[in-house]
This record gives sequence, structure tokens and C-alpha cells, in this order.
Amino acid sequence: MFTLRESIAINAPLERCFALSTRIELVRTTLGMKPVAGVTSGHVGAGSRVVWRGWKFGLPTEHHTLISELKEPHEYELPARRPGEAPVRYKSAVFVDRQEQGRFARFSHEHDFRQEYGEDTILRDRVEFSLPFGWAGKLVGQWIVAPHAQRLMRERFALIKRLAEGDGWREYVDAP
Repeated sequence: MFTLRESIAINAPLERCFALSTRIELVRTTLGMKPVAGVTSGHVGAGSRVVWRGWKFGLPTEHHTLISELKEPHEYELPARRPGEAPVRYKSAVFVDRQEQGRFARFSHEHDFRQEYGEDTILRDRVEFSLPFGWAGKLVGQWIVAPHAQRLMRERFALIKRLAEGDGWREYVDAP
């Protein structure tokens, strides 16, 4: 099993970052595959399914995705860290997409969003995957798939950051 992690701070509201992250057209831009069934445009929601089709590593690929968990942006409060301090107010959101069918033996991608009031939004992604074919799958995972997936996460984060911190987000979302 491989576990990949990436995070980025974005100077924009959590709601905007979340809306950009759930937008199919932006996922398509960085994934390099086309949504052909299920949700093919707009935003994914809890229980959404997307069938992605394209070419990866010189092979035709079809990846069936389920949004298995989605918690819309919400507020919560943590107790004060020290006596006499005010409680800490946060915003949070999360969604998880999992492979239902495709080339992976297992694939899960968790997208976590947190924002303390007055601070940047922190996006944290965790991808867990395994490949079939035993030791050969482990080698392919280590030397080919993991670096490729890590690069895709970084590219997606850079795109979301650029859009969310500028005016480009207006083309994709109605969020603040």
C-alpha cells in the first residue's frame, strides 16, 4: 500500500477552495482524462459517480470514481488553548473519492480543508493506493505511479491556488 500526502496554504476562503476542488472541469484539467459518465460537468456531491476515460502510461484507462464521503464547509469551535484565551473558531470540509472499478487494486483520495478564522485555508490531500501483480505492482507503484500521482496533486494545488487567490475562480464557482 502506498500513501502520498500533499498540503498547501491558500489565501482565500475555504468555501471557494472547496468549490474549486469539487469542480469536474478543473479535475479534468489536471488529471488529463475525460469524464464520460455520471457527473460530467459542474460539481460532485456525496454519492456522485464519475467515469473517467483517457490514456495513462501509454494504456487506455477507465477509472470509475465514487464520492464516498462529503462534508460541506461548516464551522466549529475548539476550547481555548489556555485559560483566559478565547475559543478557536474553525471552518472545515472534506470529501473522499474512491475507485469502484479500474486499474488499481485499491485507490482512495481524501481532500481535507481547514481554516482558522483570519488565516489561510489549508488543503491537505492523502492518496492511498495499491496495484495488482504482487512485487511487480509494487515496483510500478514506487517508480512510476507514485511520482506521477504526487506531480498531479501538486499541479492541482497550484491551479486551485492561482484561481482562488486571483479572479479566475469566478469562471467556475459562485462562492465568496
